[in-house]
Amino acid sequence: MARTQYYTATSIDGFIADAGNSLDWLFEVPEDEEADNPFASFFAGVGAFAMGATTYEWVLAHEKLLDEPQKWAGYYGAVPAWVFTHRDLPPIPGADLTFVRGDVRPVHAAMTAAAGGRNIWVVGGGELAATFADAGLLDEIILGVAPVTLGAGAPVLPRRLTAHRLTLSEMRQRGQFAYLTYAVGPPG
Repeated sequence: MARTQYYTATSIDGFIADAGNSLDWLFEVPEDEEADNPFASFFAGVGAFAMGATTYEWVLAHEKLLDEPQKWAGYYGAVPAWVFTHRDLPPIPGADLTFVRGDVRPVHAAMTAAAGGRNIWVVGGGELAATFADAGLLDEIILGVAPVTLGAGAPVLPRRLTAHRLTLSEMRQRGQFAYLTYAVGPPG
């Protein structure tokens, strides 16, 4: 059965971006070349994904996607993406992007239809993932915990989700990262 999953990297102290909305800290962690690539196997099951405006703008700038739009297809193929925003953002030429605002429920329905039985990935940020959780539309949280503390920044999930909604379903190590997967129950 298809799931809606929030898959993200986080610092030990629970931030997905530093105070300047940068992910540079994440790329400083040495990769374990011997291990499998957890993102590649995860993304192979994704049929649609959503991201917030700040995440989109970071990817756009960091990867210089307006100058090199072919990079988007190299990372995400033809998988359709929905970008939640309250402002006009430049589209990436050739990318299957839909810019949306408002309630996540109708967007989730459209994403589910487009995903064709595959999973939906909520990229980030944490506020967007929290909105999906608030609506009862988030099935899993997958955290790649990096060996770094940031002290401040964008929280992994800026909501209170208590233990009655979260069940640890898997944990594994890959190099310096600890991967924790939690099933998310309905609000209530």
